[in-house]
Amino acid sequence: MKILVSALEHSANIHLKSLKKELSDDVEFIGIFDSELGTPIVDLQSLAIMGFVDVLKKISFFFKLNSQMVELANDADKILLIDSSGFNLPLAKKIKKKYPNKEIIYYILPQAWAWKKKRIPVLEKTVDHLASILPFEKDYYSKNAPIEYVGHPLLDQIKEFKQETSKEVKHIAFMPGSRKGEIKKLMPIFKEVQKKLGINSTIIIPKHFSKEDIKELYGNLLGFKIAHDAHKTLLEADFAFICSGTATLEASLIGIPFVLCYIAKPLDYFIASRLVKLDYIGLGNIMFSKFKNKALHPEFIQKDVTAQNLINAYKEYDRDLFLSDSKALRAYLEHGSSKKVAKIIEGRDED
Repeated sequence: MKILVSALEHSANIHLKSLKKELSDDVEFIGIFDSELGTPIVDLQSLAIMGFVDVLKKISFFFKLNSQMVELANDADKILLIDSSGFNLPLAKKIKKKYPNKEIIYYILPQAWAWKKKRIPVLEKTVDHLASILPFEKDYYSKNAPIEYVGHPLLDQIKEFKQETSKEVKHIAFMPGSRKGEIKKLMPIFKEVQKKLGINSTIIIPKHFSKEDIKELYGNLLGFKIAHDAHKTLLEADFAFICSGTATLEASLIGIPFVLCYIAKPLDYFIASRLVKLDYIGLGNIMFSKFKNKALHPEFIQKDVTAQNLINAYKEYDRDLFLSDSKALRAYLEHGSSKKVAKIIEGRDED
């Protein structure tokens, strides 16, 4: 079976690797994905962008890539789209128009419930299988929508969790993100926090960064140990400061108390703040508030991301309460999703 895959983000490819393990050996990927999984048509590094402004700069490139994917769909038995709604939803519409009988599966759905709810009827009409990773998401769709909650994919990767809170914080992890813009904005603040707290600290750096990248983005890392394995480091640390993104949900599930930090480009923040009507930006907070009506962890955004605010949040943190809430969130999300999505792709019945 030949599957046209569109997985542009690093996090999407982590989940795709777990999914691949559950698929039959005769399944072949074509399209956009990590080179570890086959031969993609583009280098994922060239797709790394941050915010609305960066998208505009590369829009012609993405249009060409979209057209290339539509042509590739002719050779595919099924279509698998993962996250990245800005690219994948237009792609789904084009493929369905040109090949109406091609089965399209969308895994990690566009957050249409958060913004652009008008996309929901489009998704219902265009996609044959909507594989939701959020328990509450299906409530926003019609009763006859082809949507199924399959579990959360991070629970396919995270196998160890904190079972108790350490009596004192002896080790702090810092995650300034994976995009260059994020890192450059947060590193000076994280360095100030580390210096003032004076606690054993580890900086988590994406493993694909070169020595030149590290030198340019992070500068002098005196006072920090360097790590690349986020899950292992977060499990071993006692506290963390983390850039908004998938990593904050990883931390929420692992059970390490943390503070979310995010500084966007002013124009990106202006646009997003008017399009997205949410009380929180952290995935853990969004999910937790849906069934507990409260936040799981503190969030600091834009001008509120200061060393003093982060230190104050650290000192005031109820780490025991966070661990208890983290366990509740894991139970809410139930299980991983790779096995269920593999069965949808291959048309297999549930065991």
